[in-house]
Amino acid sequence: MLDQTRLPGEVVHVTLAGWPDVVDAIKTMVVRGAPAIGVAGAMGVALAAQNAAATSATRQAFDSEMGRAIAELRDARPTAVNLAWAVDRLAGIVADHEGTPGEIAAELTAAARAIHVDEVDRCVAMGAHSLALMTRGARILTHCNAGALATGGYGTALGVVRAAHAADPTVSVIVDETRPLLQGSRLTAWELQQEAIPYTLISDNMAAMLMSQGRVTHVVVGADRIAANGDVVNKIGTYGVAILAREHGIPFIVAAPTSTLDLSMPSAAEIPVEERAADEVRGLSLFGRPAASPDAPVANPAFDRTPARLVSAIVTEQGVHRAPYERSLRRAWDSAAH
Repeated sequence: MLDQTRLPGEVVHVTLAGWPDVVDAIKTMVVRGAPAIGVAGAMGVALAAQNAAATSATRQAFDSEMGRAIAELRDARPTAVNLAWAVDRLAGIVADHEGTPGEIAAELTAAARAIHVDEVDRCVAMGAHSLALMTRGARILTHCNAGALATGGYGTALGVVRAAHAADPTVSVIVDETRPLLQGSRLTAWELQQEAIPYTLISDNMAAMLMSQGRVTHVVVGADRIAANGDVVNKIGTYGVAILAREHGIPFIVAAPTSTLDLSMPSAAEIPVEERAADEVRGLSLFGRPAASPDAPVANPAFDRTPARLVSAIVTEQGVHRAPYERSLRRAWDSAAH
């Protein structure tokens, strides 16, 4: 996989030989983005099966190793539902399969590759559906990275951008840094540069000023989990951007595949929010020095919860969904092949 921690300075691909390597890659954000870690989790299960099939003397030994791999892959990161969804999907194959370990491994490999293909196809469909929400010359503000890097190909929020720019080359993008790990400046800007889509990079605290000047026409973000009522859990800072968009009368659009829906959660209040290491905040480089004292107390929630009342529309591969989201998202889920 492409090591996203090395971008934009270096393009480095890493080869993962065992499922513990996949767990580590997800935890350390070598791979990140809800759909992409779902794909990675599925491929980790398939990799575990291939290795276990080659080393297990019995089906019991194979099942034991698979149980350990599935549990650790599923729990590698807690917030994005795609990871658990994809791992659980493959775990069901293991549980129901009566064949040999080699046969199970082959079926898991095919299933993991199918999840990857499906996620990319969903993104392309979302981009097409979103065109009805765009205006000519749209200036789209994005938060975090929800492009090909985050999804295994094409992108959710950046899929919307790609489709809009293909239909109207005057479309441009405003990319906020997305602190503390700078997924906007490191990853989104890099992707847009590769695609020759015009963009302007800003720090997170500039968004309000640009909105007040009329320089933002749409906000489009991805999601790590969407509750049944339309509440959205996404990268920290999304909630603030949604409040600013509402204040300035700017549509706030969420693009996410149905694999990101979690209809078992009535609202986002019940969705766990990952707390990451303090050094991600303290260790930011400023003029070649750490940004804070090494013993500075830090809060570092990786995500926040945006209430459904601030969301203008949710775009999935099934179409554009409006409030009341309890009904429109349920229809999208029921229509999708899971």
